[in-house]
Amino acid sequence: MRVNHAGEIAAQGLYHGQALAARDPSVRQMLLDAGREETDHLAWCEARLAELGDRTSRLDPLWYLGSFTIGFAAGMASDRASLGFVSETEAQVEKHLDGHLERLPAQDTRSRAILRQMRDDEVLHGQQARDAGGITLPAPMRQLMKLTGRIMTTTARVI
Repeated sequence: MRVNHAGEIAAQGLYHGQALAARDPSVRQMLLDAGREETDHLAWCEARLAELGDRTSRLDPLWYLGSFTIGFAAGMASDRASLGFVSETEAQVEKHLDGHLERLPAQDTRSRAILRQMRDDEVLHGQQARDAGGITLPAPMRQLMKLTGRIMTTTARVI
């Protein structure tokens, strides 16, 4: 759950950075709205961590700042590229959550409910980004995003 919390911190940074750079007010609003939904995810993960007697990642400020910077850069490229970044990010998060749900003990119904709702919301955010004109990012960019995500998830587990 610590990894999911770190991911939600990163999502906040991405959406805030992208919204700051958005040129079209409707794109900016969509990013801010999605960011508000991610705030719910953040609260759910934090509460679940407390219930499990665990803590958040000590690197949360780094996740936010790095993601804000990446989100701002994506937004500066163009609104369509920024929306493509949202779409790809959410597709990768969906796969991460699917994997987490597969590994989670069946009896942990509370965590499962949280992760399922998060997954549904992430799928919706990705679809909204595509519907709003998000482009498909080049394969090297998608691979770099995947690598960055792996680094974050691996590090957040232990630090």
